[in-house]
Amino acid sequence: MINPKRLSLPLSRESVQALKAGDLVELSGEIVMTAGIPTHHRIIDYLRQGKPLPIDMTGGSLLHLGGLNQEGPDGKASVAYLNPTTSTRFNRFMPEIIRGLDLRVTGGKGGLDAECAAAMRDTGCVYLSFLGGGCTLLSNALREVTTVAWPDLLIHYRLVKVRVEGLGPATVGIDAHGNSLYGVGEARAQERLPSILKQLEEDRAAANSLVQRDL
Repeated sequence: MINPKRLSLPLSRESVQALKAGDLVELSGEIVMTAGIPTHHRIIDYLRQGKPLPIDMTGGSLLHLGGLNQEGPDGKASVAYLNPTTSTRFNRFMPEIIRGLDLRVTGGKGGLDAECAAAMRDTGCVYLSFLGGGCTLLSNALREVTTVAWPDLLIHYRLVKVRVEGLGPATVGIDAHGNSLYGVGEARAQERLPSILKQLEEDRAAANSLVQRDL
């Protein structure tokens, strides 16, 4: 069994650049998370207007994790669970956000595209792939909610900073040098596609031949 690398946030650019695509990691420290497209719109609006964000993420993290944040009787906020959402929904926003915030860590599930990977290479940022459906495992890392911003948004869309301990395991899906497990997988799939389509056509022709023979 491979033991994950234990990383303490915030991460320096040097420590991020030492990570390689395929590395297994766990995070401890404070992360910022959201699962909302409107949230990404608003972050970009703030960046373009030069307005300070309610949570400072400069040189930090923005993870695509959903979580039910709620306020207890004592007025203290809590998050009931963590669950990764699909990062590809945010492809069109992330290059500007990564560069604008000089991010070190982003992540979720499903990866990001080549334009995002280029932005990550520019700033020194990694994409972490969290286990889809791994809500129970990931939620064990929750320790404390430190900030909930933009409460006018839907619960899963709010910008939330939480303290975690041993969040993971997560795989470095895209490293700070632009190496992407998703890009490699797509290239291999494209290479195999012609032979797969040819085999399907041959199987279809054979099946049709059997049908015609039995008529």
